Amino acid sequence: MQELTDAPLAPLTTFRLGGPATRLLTATTDDEVIAAVREADAAGTPLLVIGGGSNLVIGDKGFEGTALRIATRGFVLDGTDLTLAAGENWSDAVARTVEAGLAGIECLAGIPGSAGATPIQNVGAYGQEVSSTITEVVAYDRTAGETVTLSNAECAFSYRHSRFKEHPGRFVVLRVRFALEDAGGLSAPVKYAETARTLGVEAGDRVPAADARETVLKLRAGKGMVLDPEDHDTWSAGSFFTNPVLTEAQYADFLTRVHERLGADVTPPAFPAGEGRVKTSAAWLIDRAGFTKGYGDGPARISTKHTLALTNRGEATTEDLLALAREVREGVRAAFGVTLVNEPVTVGVTL
Repeated sequence: MQELTDAPLAPLTTFRLGGPATRLLTATTDDEVIAAVREADAAGTPLLVIGGGSNLVIGDKGFEGTALRIATRGFVLDGTDLTLAAGENWSDAVARTVEAGLAGIECLAGIPGSAGATPIQNVGAYGQEVSSTITEVVAYDRTAGETVTLSNAECAFSYRHSRFKEHPGRFVVLRVRFALEDAGGLSAPVKYAETARTLGVEAGDRVPAADARETVLKLRAGKGMVLDPEDHDTWSAGSFFTNPVLTEAQYADFLTRVHERLGADVTPPAFPAGEGRVKTSAAWLIDRAGFTKGYGDGPARISTKHTLALTNRGEATTEDLLALAREVREGVRAAFGVTLVNEPVTVGVTL
């Protein structure tokens, strides 16, 4: 297991921000992952687990403790059952399932990060969520001191949430198992309106899985959501804020503010989000509150391609990024009475 001291963490994140870790371990097997976690826990050393680094905001002072980079590999396809090691590149894994003619995660193409991170956030995009196909998650339970296998139900998935996120730090994901679909090379039914429109089909139709994947990649690239080292719009964590889920009463108050600010004929996006709840669009809120594409004059700015992405233009610090995030959050709250919640995990800092 590789070990470095006073190790830079910024290169391990898509923001390219954050100070060093006291110690950085890179584990390439599950046994190494477990050994590193047990060692840190036994010594009472703070532990930071890093996968693809696409959902991390690390403070400028870095991390005083052990950072554990999970670099395990494993892609096992048995019929329609897929098992991924936590360190597998997620976007590459999606491509391989499409090449195998299987459906279920093709619209999650281009999402940066590792497979092990997907159940934590219940990663989703363009009408698909991993919770729809995950059957089991194998993880090391730091509380019990043993490896456990959690069923889909035990993962307690909801919108961008899970049991793993509910109890941060308790579980270290080792493997993720999925049940995909053999639809003769076709995709799962297309659910997302923008995807269906771009493909020229109706919602609910199936298309070749490869076409669905390529369409999603193009849509994501157009929004700066596919990693490109030369494009500072992709020096981000993707969507920085989650879409707010409001009670019916909260939505009614929100609608009143919208009409007062923008006019009685303006209707914000609204989607059912379970009994008595409505989900609206964070990107819409940010834009209508005055934070348009490219907003900002410092080294951290809103993406020029998508208002939901906050970006490092090359010389930013984490404090620069957080200052922008706070400005956006407070501006949206003042305009519409809705408090945005950050999607990335913060380390050593708070929003």
